[in-house]
Amino acid sequence: MKRTYYLLRHIAIAAILGIVLTGCKTPQDVTYFQDVTQTVVPVSSEKGQIKIEPFDKLSIVIKSKDPALSELFNLTVNTMRVGQSANIQGGSIHTRTYVGGYEGMSNYTVNQAGDIDFPVLGNIHVSGMTRGELAEFIKGDLIGKNLVKDPVVSVEFINMGFSVLGEVRIPGKFELNKDKLNILEALSLAGDLDIQGRRDNVSLLREEQDGLHIYRVDLTNLTELTQSPAYFVKQGDIIYVEPNDIRKRQTTNNGNNLLSTGFWVSVASLLTSVVTTIGVFVVK
Repeated sequence: MKRTYYLLRHIAIAAILGIVLTGCKTPQDVTYFQDVTQTVVPVSSEKGQIKIEPFDKLSIVIKSKDPALSELFNLTVNTMRVGQSANIQGGSIHTRTYVGGYEGMSNYTVNQAGDIDFPVLGNIHVSGMTRGELAEFIKGDLIGKNLVKDPVVSVEFINMGFSVLGEVRIPGKFELNKDKLNILEALSLAGDLDIQGRRDNVSLLREEQDGLHIYRVDLTNLTELTQSPAYFVKQGDIIYVEPNDIRKRQTTNNGNNLLSTGFWVSVASLLTSVVTTIGVFVVK
């Protein structure tokens, strides 16, 4: 009887240890670009150009040798601010209320139809253009209508960004401050993936005209990644890094994980219950 009891107890212990060790096995698919064997991977340059979309905000500045002429096209906005300052005089604190202002360049919000109302030139359909294309269009129109002989046109996006969620070190919203920002650069702004982040199934959510598109990319396959529509990030994109299987197994129903004291207390309690139950059956 005792031999059977000890045999069953060892089997129970081995089974529980097997479950625990399986959850602690070495992660797979952690290394990026596992498919790369060549030194050059082709990337489509057209995919990275950010196109202007409805509700985008644009800063458009015209410069020329004649500043007075440029001012006709550069709208300014005067902003007033109210504040307080304080200083100590003779041991007493004195506060002063002041009103200040600053002058800044106005921005243009693209309407739902994809248009902006530009000074002198009037309504311009900008949706679908890149920054460079819009700058060239405005420059050509100014010269063609003999409004400005030597215009220099600058077009910039304002308050445009993307978000990164999930298993990254610094989740949050980030500024999209350049064309051709790829998903690897976007993830680097978020501090890169945690070791628990799944590299072979990163999701990118993007609103298109026909609805919300979900693209899935594999960071371990660079060749496939560079050809994906999600390789270059666009305004409003949301990148989600899901946890890998090891991370999922680490979290139990009661919120404990493999590294917590509560988890090991639960394992010890389970082991004691199993051994006790086996002992009762053997005694009987």
